[in-house]
Amino acid sequence: MHGRTDRDPRAFWLVLAAGVAVTALGLAAAHVMESRGHIATGMTNQIVWGLPHVFAIFMIVAASGVLNVASIASVFGQAVYKPWARLSALLCIALLGGGLMVLMLDLGRPERVIVAATHYNFTSMFAWNVFLYSGMAGLALIYLWTMLERRMNVWTRPAGIAVLIWRLLLTTGTGSIFAFLVARQAYGSALLAPLFIFMSFSWGMAVFLVVRSATLAWSGRDPEPEFERRSARLLGIFVAASLFLVAVHHLTSLYFARQQAFERFILFEGGIYPWLFWGGYVLVGSVLPLSLLLRREPPAARTMLAAAAFVALGAFAWLYVFIVGAQAFPLEIFPGYAASSSFADGAISPYTPSLPEWLLGIGGLGAAFVVTAAGVHVLDFLPARDAGRAAA
Repeated sequence: MHGRTDRDPRAFWLVLAAGVAVTALGLAAAHVMESRGHIATGMTNQIVWGLPHVFAIFMIVAASGVLNVASIASVFGQAVYKPWARLSALLCIALLGGGLMVLMLDLGRPERVIVAATHYNFTSMFAWNVFLYSGMAGLALIYLWTMLERRMNVWTRPAGIAVLIWRLLLTTGTGSIFAFLVARQAYGSALLAPLFIFMSFSWGMAVFLVVRSATLAWSGRDPEPEFERRSARLLGIFVAASLFLVAVHHLTSLYFARQQAFERFILFEGGIYPWLFWGGYVLVGSVLPLSLLLRREPPAARTMLAAAAFVALGAFAWLYVFIVGAQAFPLEIFPGYAASSSFADGAISPYTPSLPEWLLGIGGLGAAFVVTAAGVHVLDFLPARDAGRAAA
């Protein structure tokens, strides 16, 4: 098949074995955390969502956004993106699987997932996300089937429309998990739903461009200039929109007196969190990619790859600040009242990720890599060598 790579098969099996080894390390780390308990992590009674949640949320949100390419091709009829639509759908399934793997193993007692799948509390956003995640996986598989099976091609656009609607629901649901947590001052905002949608667009596009560059290098192909030009502009627009919504979110919080102490902590006085926000997300993850992408002349392939990698790094920085930093700030149990006890009232909670947490998060990325690499090698996911030029 023209989608398979032309390299030595032994090199492929070596790379796949490395991915399996990384995944196995993640599973071993999860076993250590389950066997030894919470003490094996850097988490505390105050910070219960740590670094693995950063990896999991990134992969789940990016799984929705990575379908940008397939949606633009099948729903909006842009032929330039069509040769890469199948890889886009495969990446969605791989990232969603890797993210859910980390999420279930990090929450503890993964064997009790059957309880979550059979007993629902519909007043909880977590229960709704069980349907959103499983529905996304099922629709993505159907969508992929309509693209791979020639007889089903007539259903590709209807399936693409269904997936487009569902992915918007999925990222809205993921953002709403935090938006409905009013106890934490970083959350409890209706802006989080649209913010997560635009974050998914930018993170998913960035991940797709990184994977696409890797597949082109592996198979010895040249990039298509028209695809590069359009993708660069699109990624730049998504990054700019995400940065704008993040700014609106913080400016809105600064307007309220009860939020100003938290905003000072997260933006200026919180130690590592302001450094990650301003240096990691704003500078590396937003300003630097925008300066590379939104030039008058189209960026070179290496420039766009660097910009996409910076966006992904900025995503991890923002998620760490958003998830961990929000828990590190003291919880206001009785708003408007003074309360005191001997249990760390008003204290900033420290957190340092442990090695098992790092390994579990990276193991989720390894699982997504294994699914993607195996799919590209076995099935027809890459376009023919002249497909890009013909589409352009």
